[in-house]
Amino acid sequence: MAQYLILVTPSANRVFAGQAAGLSAIELEICAGSAAAVSGVQTVAGVDYVGFETDDYPAVSGVVSRLSSAYAVFERVGADGVELLRPVELVDTDRFADDLVTIPKYQGKTNEQFTRLLINITAASMTRDASGPITLLDPLAGRGTTLSVGLTLGYDVAGVESDVKAVEAYAAFLKTYLRRKRLKHKASMDPVRREGRSLGRRLQVEVTPEPGDRQQQLTVLTGDTRQSAVLWGKRKFDLVVADAPYGVVHGSADRGGRDRSSAGLLADALPVWAGQLKHGGALGLAWNTYGLTREELTAIADGAGLEPMDDGPYLRLGHRVDSSIFRDAFVARKP
Repeated sequence: MAQYLILVTPSANRVFAGQAAGLSAIELEICAGSAAAVSGVQTVAGVDYVGFETDDYPAVSGVVSRLSSAYAVFERVGADGVELLRPVELVDTDRFADDLVTIPKYQGKTNEQFTRLLINITAASMTRDASGPITLLDPLAGRGTTLSVGLTLGYDVAGVESDVKAVEAYAAFLKTYLRRKRLKHKASMDPVRREGRSLGRRLQVEVTPEPGDRQQQLTVLTGDTRQSAVLWGKRKFDLVVADAPYGVVHGSADRGGRDRSSAGLLADALPVWAGQLKHGGALGLAWNTYGLTREELTAIADGAGLEPMDDGPYLRLGHRVDSSIFRDAFVARKP
């Protein structure tokens, strides 16, 4: 089998940069499955790469191109004791430029490379064949990093966020971005009322990345994530992907004010999100293990009728963010 090396995209976050190659190797292992034999991190001339072998590179080229940290790919070739790295083309399948995700800067923003990794491994864990565009719900949408990455990957995206100001900031950014890029789009921020009662606000965006492309949809509703099923009604999603708070407020006033407990939030909300998944869909969560153990999270998912992916590469995604956060990723399917 031919041997390949993936050069990892540089990261401005020094802590994440030191772990990106190892995480990308696990991501490739999950997303490529049996089509590639991943050999992990390999160092060549002092530079870390993700190594893998395959006898059918075209079969895995799409997966490699969509990886969260793939910057360049090389095939290892050599003769007479001389080893060379031959560049292999990466096919750009993204529907938007990366600045859709990288331009916004704000405190608490999740690293966009990790966000893409989380979406990729969640999508790779689905068992359903989508009959149309894949739909992704982020029930803790914040200022839209997961939604923007989902759009970039070609999904229709939806979100729930309790902080109206965060949604307004995201709306303002999107309207400016799409206008400056001269992309065909419609964007509006409107109140939502049902039976004469105010339910919050709705950000609705329709955008066509290129002439002739499929139009993509983005919708964000303001409200408590525990009420996500009420807000969205009967609508179901292929993917639910969220970054659980690390001390960020996601509570609602009618529950006694602020709720900084990831454990309490997930115990209440995860069963709601599970009910919004289509059969064969998948849920992916990032969370701080200092506040909730994997065993506890697995028990919550089990109780919600999901099938946790609790073996192999899925158990090797934990990594340090700072002294108070050890982040891990959890994936579960809906049977």
